Amino acid sequence: MITIKLVGGAKKSLSTDKLIVDEDNISIQQLLNHLLKIKPKNTPDFDTNNLLVAVNGVDSSALEGKSTKLHSNDIVSIIPVIHGGLTDRIKLKISNSLVEIIKISSLNKFDENFLHDMRKKFPTLVIQGVSSNYILSIFHIKKIIAISLKAKKNQTLLAKKLETDILMRFASTTQISKAIETVGIKPGIEFFIIAIGRESILDKLHSKLKPLLNSKNVSKDNHPFLKKHFKISQKQMNAISSRSTLEDLIVERAAILIR
Repeated sequence: MITIKLVGGAKKSLSTDKLIVDEDNISIQQLLNHLLKIKPKNTPDFDTNNLLVAVNGVDSSALEGKSTKLHSNDIVSIIPVIHGGLTDRIKLKISNSLVEIIKISSLNKFDENFLHDMRKKFPTLVIQGVSSNYILSIFHIKKIIAISLKAKKNQTLLAKKLETDILMRFASTTQISKAIETVGIKPGIEFFIIAIGRESILDKLHSKLKPLLNSKNVSKDNHPFLKKHFKISQKQMNAISSRSTLEDLIVERAAILIR
């Protein structure tokens, strides 16, 4: 059996957030074809061409794309993306907040005022930039943001501002300067913009950043780098039962940080 987790528009299309498919050794494409067949008639369209699909926490683009074979006990997560011209737009609903994730190309030149200028132009948005070197997947980003939003709700942020809390949790540190130095944006390195706010303002931000976008939204395979950076041993990896072990260990560290 294969477990399917559906997010956002996919959940609306299939009228559920979770499905169990009694199949084995099928491809992602075959799975998507199956979902199209069982989709209720009076629900929104299920666009299989604009999806992020992760298998056991690993983005399928880092595997074999839609040809990736699925096996019994696999967990497949499906998140729709919104097509935005040069690249796909990734919008997520997290804890009742609308979040957009935008990957910026390393070919562009940025000065230290880039984020400050964006925040000044869009004062109603929460905007943060995180080096792509420290991101495993869109699901990794989603989990970190969820932790920060929960901390804001509980008034337990690591800093005065939500955007600073997000950066600190990606770096797994309670020191702001260390977080900026470690996971903050740097010249010549791709990074992700994380923006939280109203949809109409997010659209304006996206239009502003459109010339700077990377053609691929998904991060590269950073597992070896992050395992070494966070000093996570194979013994620690083997100690937990998870389909996304490294991601879960890193997120756990981010969750237990306190001021």
